[in-house]
Amino acid sequence: MPNTAVNRPSVPKLVHVAVAVIVRDGRVLIARRPDHVHQGGLLEFPGGKVEAGESVQQALVREIAEETGLAVPLESLEPVIGIRHDYGDKQVFLDVWKTSAAKGEPEGREGQPIEWLPPHLLQDADFPAANRPIIRALNLPVNLPITGAMASWENGCRRFAAALPSLQPGLVVLRAPELSAQDYRKLAKAVLSAAENSGVGVLLHGRPDLLSEFPEAAGVHLPWREAERLSERPVPANRWLGVSCHSAEQLRHAERVGADYAVFGPVLPTASHPGEPGLGWQEFERQVSAAVIPVYGLGGLALEHQARARECGGQGVAGISFWWPPHENR
Repeated sequence: MPNTAVNRPSVPKLVHVAVAVIVRDGRVLIARRPDHVHQGGLLEFPGGKVEAGESVQQALVREIAEETGLAVPLESLEPVIGIRHDYGDKQVFLDVWKTSAAKGEPEGREGQPIEWLPPHLLQDADFPAANRPIIRALNLPVNLPITGAMASWENGCRRFAAALPSLQPGLVVLRAPELSAQDYRKLAKAVLSAAENSGVGVLLHGRPDLLSEFPEAAGVHLPWREAERLSERPVPANRWLGVSCHSAEQLRHAERVGADYAVFGPVLPTASHPGEPGLGWQEFERQVSAAVIPVYGLGGLALEHQARARECGGQGVAGISFWWPPHENR
């Protein structure tokens, strides 16, 4: 009988890597990889392979102690993001956790240089490609406020100004689909002026070319109808690009066009779509675990859902109701 065996290319085994974001005084501990190892010479976050029988938290406590001498309370670790990445010769799952409770003074116990850096100084080119979503996650806020309905652009300005003092430093999406293009531009000009020096960056909502008119904006958030037309990233690397997604394929498309983050939902039923079920937390977690960019939960969520979203691997929650002032008709 002839030999019918087929020689198939070997599939690289997925390597589970525990990664630690160690924060102290607003800075993150960074090390440089030895020149002779995979991705040598680049910067990295402390961590290493999860050994058989270890939880990811146990692996992090061990690796951090071995690499830096720091002692990390296991219960202080909280999830940041999970990233699957194919290097061609190696497939890795980076399981990223954060702690602000590391004790001691760090040292490079394996001969590696280490330093504390502010998150905003972390540059993509200095890290392995798989680490780049971590940089996004560290610089994005844990909630993403979105403006709600407004009767006019003047009404929107007043309501934004009233709500601005309640916002933590971060980002806000300036969404106003009920306004004409001309009125939206008036709104954007006024809101950008109001938010100047507040620590709150304004993300314009709609077409990416809005940034050419308002270069002082922090970036642009695209509804799916705009994002689906793209084949490449439409904004500079120094501006945020977000995309609204409602399916796994839409998330993949957002990743392909270089989005920095996505919002995904609806996670729970919403008042705006009565009778329509949400995805549920289980499906949200499943989709987020396959994403390689930070993902906010959207739809039926409030600030009290933030912890649940992060437990599921999400960046946090996005929404309107948790911050936008009650409706005014004038």
